[in-house]
Amino acid sequence: MFDTHCHLTSEALKGTLPDVLAQAEAAGVHGMLSVSVDPLDAQAALDLAQAHPQVWCTAGVHPSEAALGHDPMDLHVIAKDPKCLAWGELGLDGHWPEPSQAQQHALLEAHLDAIGAWDQAGGRQLPIVVHCRKALDDLLPRLASSGIDGERFVFHCFTDGPDEARRVLTFGAAISFTGVVTYPNAPDVAAAAAIVPDDRIMIETDAPYLSPQPVRGVRPNQPAHVVHTAAFLAHQRKMEVEAFAEIADANAQRIYGMGA
Repeated sequence: MFDTHCHLTSEALKGTLPDVLAQAEAAGVHGMLSVSVDPLDAQAALDLAQAHPQVWCTAGVHPSEAALGHDPMDLHVIAKDPKCLAWGELGLDGHWPEPSQAQQHALLEAHLDAIGAWDQAGGRQLPIVVHCRKALDDLLPRLASSGIDGERFVFHCFTDGPDEARRVLTFGAAISFTGVVTYPNAPDVAAAAAIVPDDRIMIETDAPYLSPQPVRGVRPNQPAHVVHTAAFLAHQRKMEVEAFAEIADANAQRIYGMGA
């Protein structure tokens, strides 16, 4: 199966990358999307993807970096490479007081403008990885007004409930779940997963964060652990794990082009 969102260039993982990749292979995880948080990280992720056939990357600036003056237009050079499968992650985060919402909104506008410029220049119509934490009311209208087809967006690490999931699905986006969906203290997230159609659900680790049950105490999280999230969602849907993995993989291949 695929881990559709991890951070292999993070300090917690990059020092043991050969072991991380070997453990992923042993667990049956045959592909990973290493998601970037700023232009330098995007280049590092691309370098990693070019060195390992089972790794792909994205080009994005995380909202947590909004105060640092990054220019999303700089990401175009990364997006030219076929190993880059998506923009992002980008979005809004209402959990922390800094960076300010004004700074995050300015970065989001710049990011969407950079994607629009890329599209108008005839670039590949890449999907867009969305970070949204306590910000759906602000974020959805802005994405809707961008002119970008809602089906190109993937709301990663979904941690809201069914009502919010319905809004995201109505917008047209796919939804990806981390180990949070397996936590006993996150029943709303599990309820949200239950209503996502088969053709719009994906799985991820967000490694090195959010280790799933039954390895919740293991740090750092790593791509091999995506199998536990798959098992949880398969059980919820009353399916065999292999059957659910086929569904999730087909979505990763259709939306991101993983494995192509």
